[in-house]
Amino acid sequence: MDITINGKPRSVAEGRTVLELLQSLEISPEAVIVEHNGRIVKCPGFGDARVAHGDRLELIQIVGGG
Repeated sequence: MDITINGKPRSVAEGRTVLELLQSLEISPEAVIVEHNGRIVKCPGFGDARVAHGDRLELIQIVGGG
């Protein structure tokens, strides 16, 4: 199925959760903010939020430093 991640089209397997998508992109769930179709998804809900054809996601990785 086709979705958009950070403004770029991407094909992913159907029925994936946000958590599975993050894992396939090698992004740590604890170090990212996810906006799914305009709504923020909190980390505990990543495994429950399903991605569907045409969905739009914005992934913002949190980087520590000092």
